[in-house]
Amino acid sequence: MKVRIRKIAEKEAEQVIVECVEITQEIKDICAYVGTKGRELVGVWNGRSFRFPLASVLYFEALDEKVFAYTTDRVYEVKLRLYEAEEAYGAYHFIRCSKSVLLNLMQLESISPALNGRFFAHMKNKETVMISRAYVPKLKAAVMGEEEKRV
Repeated sequence: MKVRIRKIAEKEAEQVIVECVEITQEIKDICAYVGTKGRELVGVWNGRSFRFPLASVLYFEALDEKVFAYTTDRVYEVKLRLYEAEEAYGAYHFIRCSKSVLLNLMQLESISPALNGRFFAHMKNKETVMISRAYVPKLKAAVMGEEEKRV
């Protein structure tokens, strides 16, 4: 695959063009990865508001009517409902792995089986997140490219 970079004068004109014979899953993954770059969220940490990149989010978690975005070094409270984050960022490889967690597949290192049909998601920062039994087929399909099977 050939990669070409051309410098331009205006930031607003930045774009990535993907030319391909066939739109494969690999091409879709590249587009999703590029799509997260430059996207920022606003979150509260230690009583102060911060902007941080969407790509740095390991996962979103809903706790006590609040939603938190976990990054490698901080946990931000964000002004989104979990379903809103799922709708907004699903195209960027964020996938539901339990009733209260939305996982960034681009930050996933591996998965491993746990007890009772559940799995563990091992993140790139060495953190482990539980994948509920109901969400395992969808996650395995996304990670391993398998067909989702109904149980």
